[in-house]
Amino acid sequence: MCHTILVSKNNDHLDRLARRGWVSTQGEDPILPSRAGRWLAAHTGLPGQTTMVAPESALIVPESALSATACAALSAVVGKMHVHTERAERLGRAGGLSYLDLMRRRGVGELPVPDAVVTPADPEEVQRVVEVCAANDVGLVPFGGGTSVVGGVAALRGDKAAVVVVDLVRLDKLVSVDKVSRLAVFQAGVVAPDAERMLAAHGLMLGHVPQSFERATIGGFAATRSSGQASSGYGRFEDMVEGVRIATPRGEWRLGVAPASAAGPDLRQLVVGSEGAFGVITEVTVRVRELPTVHRYEGFVLDGWEAGANAVRELAQKRVLADVTRLSDPRETEVALALSGGWKTALVRKYLRLREVGEPCLLVLGWESATAEELALRRHATMRVLRGAELAERPGGRLRPVSLGTAAGESWRRGRFAGPRQRDVLLNKGFCVETLETAAYWSSLGQLRTAVRDALVDSLSAPGRTPIVACHISHAYETGASLYFTVLVPRDGDDPEGQWQRAKAAACEAIGPLGTITHHHAVGVDHAPYLPREIGNLGMAVLSSVKYTLDPDGVLNPGKLLS
Repeated sequence: MCHTILVSKNNDHLDRLARRGWVSTQGEDPILPSRAGRWLAAHTGLPGQTTMVAPESALIVPESALSATACAALSAVVGKMHVHTERAERLGRAGGLSYLDLMRRRGVGELPVPDAVVTPADPEEVQRVVEVCAANDVGLVPFGGGTSVVGGVAALRGDKAAVVVVDLVRLDKLVSVDKVSRLAVFQAGVVAPDAERMLAAHGLMLGHVPQSFERATIGGFAATRSSGQASSGYGRFEDMVEGVRIATPRGEWRLGVAPASAAGPDLRQLVVGSEGAFGVITEVTVRVRELPTVHRYEGFVLDGWEAGANAVRELAQKRVLADVTRLSDPRETEVALALSGGWKTALVRKYLRLREVGEPCLLVLGWESATAEELALRRHATMRVLRGAELAERPGGRLRPVSLGTAAGESWRRGRFAGPRQRDVLLNKGFCVETLETAAYWSSLGQLRTAVRDALVDSLSAPGRTPIVACHISHAYETGASLYFTVLVPRDGDDPEGQWQRAKAAACEAIGPLGTITHHHAVGVDHAPYLPREIGNLGMAVLSSVKYTLDPDGVLNPGKLLS
């Protein structure tokens, strides 16, 4: 058993964890507005009473299985203060932020807990930690912001006697900025808001803003092929990556020497999306942009999903998408209006009825530019296509998009990171709340949405439990788009784990012939069974060969990507 010195709760390490949401710094609980509670009770069958949450002290945390030899070797690399085996530190890195992760922290099911947490200081220490783990046959789980919702940071040990989490929280530096080439090198543990703050000092920005923005890290973005809310304007994260530095049991690997190359396959893209299974990303070189000085977010309503999807397709194929282009289906729009409530929402509903909108679909468009003139030109190009898109027909002529102005757009922008906090409130009220995503070509998108929605509704419906399944397009391309589903249903008190596992399996089966198993959540544990269906047995053999070359003993992130 490994023994280390206990760390004071006043130290910088726990302060950084608090900023990332892993250690609570306040005792206040968010509140569900009464009108929202009443609406949810009426539409789901759950009265919304507060449920009991198991105290953290009730969770089972086994003694650390890390051997004294491995513990001493790790301590020799990073120092005893940075090898943590105390209960709180291990629980703090026990899984990610999926519904099942959160329920397991509430005492439901089995929570995989690492045997130790190691916090190296720099890429060189990470490399040596990886080598120590390989030499001692200890499983190693790379950990950034801990925001995975597919089991990507679960402390699975596979066939190893012990597993450690390597938390990159101390790799928090901006290494260099090349303003001429517009490149920046970040250490992998830099949290997204800090990355933007450090770049802003140079008049630059990254522009990668997923919902996990407040906690997620640069290394995590690269490891999972992340996609941000402004991907229509700035691209997905793999589009931003110009170089990577990665620690493997076979040695350090650096990739990326030029903006483009014909020197064989692009091996950077083999590392990006490898989810810690091929190595630990320690540095990422990213493309950066000039810091915008003006922005404009607006809301529009279109009548019906088909009309809305056609409009977004037209914008994508004519290459005039706004930086943020997000289309909610009728159900998601209905939920948003119902939970907002108030006299302003009542006026919006009345206005839409006057405009004869039968199935409102909210479209949020957001532009960011260096100058007001540039923004106005971009907005004009978008609006010209939007107003001429093939929208739903109605008696008397074609229905134009109804503008809700900047108030609706700004309301979305201000609240776009609130989802995780709202989910915590709903969990406390007895709900199962989860999301899943996929993507398909335009010709299959409508069929995919119907198939997944029907699979979820059929799986989750039960006496006294009516599921709400909402969907939106969050990322659009010339050839297709992603679909993001949010599910809300009264929790099955007898089998909360199985309730969601069955629903997720049904949705994954529905996705099978129509789209990808994941657009931006990655593979992790949850999607690994479906990966062979998407890339084929030969593709799996290729990935397995790479895994064996870089990690012959299989210590890196056991059970992820390649199950």
